Amino acid sequence: MTRPSRRRALLAATASACLPFAVPSAVRAQTPWPSKPLRIMVGANAGGGTDIIARMLAEKLSAQLGQQVVVENRPGASNTIAADLTAKAPPDGHTLLAATNTGQAIAPHLIKLAFDPIKDISPIALIVEVPNVLVVNPSLPAKSVADLVALAKSKPGELKYASSGVGSTQHIAGEAFAAATGTKLVHVPYKGSAQAHLDLMSGQVETMFDTTSSAMQHIRSGKLRALAVTTPKRSAELPDVPTLAETGVKGAEMGTWYGLFVTGGTPAPIVERLTAEVGKAIQQPDVQAKLRGLGGEPGTITREQFAAMNRADYERFGKLIREAGIRLEQ
Repeated sequence: MTRPSRRRALLAATASACLPFAVPSAVRAQTPWPSKPLRIMVGANAGGGTDIIARMLAEKLSAQLGQQVVVENRPGASNTIAADLTAKAPPDGHTLLAATNTGQAIAPHLIKLAFDPIKDISPIALIVEVPNVLVVNPSLPAKSVADLVALAKSKPGELKYASSGVGSTQHIAGEAFAAATGTKLVHVPYKGSAQAHLDLMSGQVETMFDTTSSAMQHIRSGKLRALAVTTPKRSAELPDVPTLAETGVKGAEMGTWYGLFVTGGTPAPIVERLTAEVGKAIQQPDVQAKLRGLGGEPGTITREQFAAMNRADYERFGKLIREAGIRLEQ
């Protein structure tokens, strides 16, 4: 063997000998994900729409990922406490946020935040879109929207409407309804839909513009009466309930979306894996049935489309809040 040949052979042998040691080193440099239990932050109390959806998703993701996924309820400040915790968590994909357009697109225009809701929290997937529904206590002498408007005009400033908090879609829907109908309603904010339901069903407040996801069970049981949905078309789960537009009320449309987010700066491979796993969970027949049972339409858009939707709502609600002069003290 010539000298150059011997040199090439020696180099090849040296490289082969080193290879088994180089591969484990590269593998060790990449931390596997998930490497510990995950948590889904929820900015509302247990029992509300966001909580219901988050727990359903946590169950599916736990099975798919082989790691426990727990739900942590951190209510308050129009869902932004949970968002703040998510924004400031390590960007390793182990802290998620189940959020609605309340916390991501409305509250930032009413509350001074210590994080950027667009940059510090990254969209993963749209879970479901649901209409808001105008519900009243069954004892209220209003069996239609026209009845409610007439009652409100006969008692200006006396009828109260509940919401899950200042700046929630329920709050904004109530303000839009009052403006569109020329009525004066009193806003009574709660720390979540579940607490608001208790007072609504006991007669402490008369009405609410709630999401179908949290109100549906009470509508079906007869504890609440649905007068109209606040979206452009009727809900498949409430086919006999008209839209506000059908009742003659224009300019008060409102819907609620629920999505999953992760801490900003989370590595792209983890974000992509999360998006795929959530998509897989949403497509399961029992999840589809539950989401539709809540009056919602399961999400089908891409992560990029959801991010664009989030930003568009952020800008739209900001304009509405400024024009309506809505303030936190309301």
